[in-house]
Order: sequence, then C-alpha cells, then structure tokens
Amino acid sequence: MSEVFHVVPEPQHNALVAAAYQYRGYLADEAAEAARFCAEASRHGIRTHNGIKALHLDHLFGTGVKGWVPGAKIEEIPSRFPAVKIWNANRKLGQSIAYRAMDAAIKLADQYGVGTVSVDNATHYLWGGGYVIDAARRGYIAYTNCTAAITEVVPFGGKAPTLGTNPHSWGFPTTAAVGFPIVIDWATSVVAMGRVQQLKREGKLLPPMAAVDKDGNPTTDPNQAAALLPFGAHKGYGLSLVDELVAAFIGGSLPTLRNRWDREPAEKHTCCFFFQVWHPDAMNGGAFALGRNQAENVKAVIRDVLGHGNESCLLPGQLEAEAAARSARNGGLLFSVAEIAAFNEIAAECGQPPWKPADFAVAV
Repeated sequence: MSEVFHVVPEPQHNALVAAAYQYRGYLADEAAEAARFCAEASRHGIRTHNGIKALHLDHLFGTGVKGWVPGAKIEEIPSRFPAVKIWNANRKLGQSIAYRAMDAAIKLADQYGVGTVSVDNATHYLWGGGYVIDAARRGYIAYTNCTAAITEVVPFGGKAPTLGTNPHSWGFPTTAAVGFPIVIDWATSVVAMGRVQQLKREGKLLPPMAAVDKDGNPTTDPNQAAALLPFGAHKGYGLSLVDELVAAFIGGSLPTLRNRWDREPAEKHTCCFFFQVWHPDAMNGGAFALGRNQAENVKAVIRDVLGHGNESCLLPGQLEAEAAARSARNGGLLFSVAEIAAFNEIAAECGQPPWKPADFAVAV
C-alpha cells in the first residue's frame, strides 16, 4: 500500500519555515532563501533534505550552538582570474550562500563561457541538486560539491568516520530533449544521514551494507546506525575524498573537526563549497554528425543510450521531475503524517499555528 501524502500549500509551508529561521535570528532575506530551498526540495520529492532536515541541522550545528552566524556578510577575496570568484562566507546560512554563488557563477559564464565560485567558511547547503536544477532550467551546465556538515562516513577499509557524506551534483539543460533537466546528484555514502533519520521517523529499515553500529558492525536498524559506508567501496571513498581535497585547497581544515565548535577552538570548523557553470555555447565544437546542431546532438545521444532495449531505463533527475509534476498536479507540497508532526514541533518552537492533516487534501 502506497504512503498517504497531504497537500500543504507552498505559501503556508514557506511562511512556517521562514518564521522558524527568523525566530532563530536569521534575517528576512536569509529566511526567504531558506524557505525557497526547502520548498524546492519538497517539490522534487527530496524528503531527506526538506525543511525538517534543514532546521534540524541548524539546531545541531548552527544557531543552536552559536556555530552559524545569522546576517553574516559575504566577503569577496581578490582573485587574479577574471572567471573566478572566491568568497569568505563568514559562517552565513548555507542555502543563502549557495543561491547567490550559483547566480554569480552564471554571470561569469555569460561573460567568459565558464564561471567558478569557491566558498570558504560556509555552513551546510543541504541538497546540491536543487542549485544545479535551477541553473539547468536556465540553460546552463552546472556542477557543485560541498563538504558535509560532519564526518559520518568510514573510509573504504577503515573503522572510524573521517569523511563527510560529501555530495556531488551535476545539472544539464536537457528540458528540450527529454522534458526536464538531467540531474546527477548523490551523496558518496550508500545513503545520506537524512535517509537514516527519515527511515527512523517512519519505522523502516536501512538497506544492507549502508551503515554500521557503534562497534563497526553492519546494521539495517536506523536506531543503531552510528556511521555510514561509502557507496561502491573504494569508488565512493575516492569521490568523497575529492570533496575533502577541493575544500583543503579552498581553505577547509580537518574533517573531523567540522562543526565541532567545542573542540580545538583555534582550528577552523566550517564547510567549503565549490560551484562551476558552463555556458553550452562555450563547449560547442560545431562538428556534429549528420548536420545536427548542438541541441539535436544531445537529444540523439540520449536517444541512443535509452535505445537498444533500454527504453524502460530512467534518466537521472527523472524521479525528481515526476515528483515535481505530481506536486504541481496537486497544487502544493506533499508531506506524510509523520512529516506534518515534525513540522508541528517546529511550529511550536516559533509560536506558529500547527498544521492539521484534516485541513489538507490527500494527494493523488
């Protein structure tokens, strides 16, 4: 039996999320950007990185422990490279930084063909796919990675969690070709910790070999999960290490101290972000087979990949696009009863009226 979802009007959702952020001291523009991000995640069916997760992270590592700084100003560091920006985020809210960084990278790509923004002293930005989807919808190829809030992943062959879940996110402007942006977005662990929290909330089990307990033994019980395993063994480990090395070149410090504000105060404890955007025209070699143009060539390549008996295969980003279409059909954002209960805890914290499932339509 499929799970029942209730349709929450997006303005009602955004008002609650923004009120919660402002209650915690964030400025109105930061709160609005956070609410916008949380709505995008929910619209696309990303239940592991919605408003519940976002505010939980802020409680654990942000304003709950005075680690993140509401109203912080982004400082631009001088660069000798015209297509590059380097920012010191000064512990500003991650979603707010990320939207602004992607916009800045797009402006650079318009001028130089490619644009890069590196961000030091950041807080976690949650679902990287949301930012590259936004860029891809606007016609750009986009990439981002970040170091996760804390180290939760054990390196391949190791025992202690010294890596973050460290996502990679790619977005391609393929709406004309397939009806939606192709988005390749993944944590480098078998599952994100947000999935562990979601499954714990809903009384469900983890997949095998996704997590270990406090003794390092594999477990499928989300209540016993103390650390995560990299996907694809050494391959996921390598991809996770990429994020840590990129961050190290930007200015990030020891992974095991990230967001551990009570440990070694002279060290850095912040995340790092990396954004890169390409204008498709900057990549156009012009020599497409059979006289195709660039857009026709992209469509032909996708058609070939999904041909030869592969017609039932999904494209990355297709499930998110289908979730967004379902949200649109229902006229709002879709949440389970368990999620509504979690939002009501947020409402109680910031003095907002609770949501009642009976007040919302059931999604079809």
